[in-house]
Amino acid sequence: MINSGYLLKLYVRLRLLLKGSLLLHVLALAFLSSAMAPACLAQTSVLGNPSGLSEERIKAAFLFRFIGYVDWPATAFSRPDSPYIVGVLRADGIAEELTLLSAGRTIGSRPVIVRRLQANDSLNGLHILFVGAAERGRMVQSFKSLQQQPVLLVSDADDALAQGSMINFRIVDERVRFEVALTPAEQSGLKLSSRMLGVAHSVIKGPQ
Repeated sequence: MINSGYLLKLYVRLRLLLKGSLLLHVLALAFLSSAMAPACLAQTSVLGNPSGLSEERIKAAFLFRFIGYVDWPATAFSRPDSPYIVGVLRADGIAEELTLLSAGRTIGSRPVIVRRLQANDSLNGLHILFVGAAERGRMVQSFKSLQQQPVLLVSDADDALAQGSMINFRIVDERVRFEVALTPAEQSGLKLSSRMLGVAHSVIKGPQ
């Protein structure tokens, strides 16, 4: 069995070699998760994905890495060490992968807490909300209720940016990519890093 300490050292070395690339950091993080949880490798992989990683794991790794590329207003946290809270609505596979990826890790001084949400759960206190495509009707309602609040809204549904999502996952050339709607993020007081925007499949400015 591979030693977890060795894998963590390998991940750090990969991060140094990758020099800030969001896409490559995501693959490195997702690879680390796979190596530490071999049973998860049986999941269905994205067709043609050269890394051999599942679509859910890659999306979870993106969600984790997005945190480091977004600035929230100070009012979004009660203390310097308050956690980032990521709500995942009706996407249990992604929630499970994200819980695994974030366990024992911090971003800056803040840990990451994953909340698995059901349709009528409160959305208070979230910093990121991911709504799966299976919950499209609830997605529109949830996004409207969080408009102009400092919550990064993420989805993987067709036409989700037009429904208020700020980031939407898409499969492009058989790989997981993401598109960004910049205006709703800015209106919510969120600042998205230019490095993040630079690797997005598309960035839309102005009203949807």
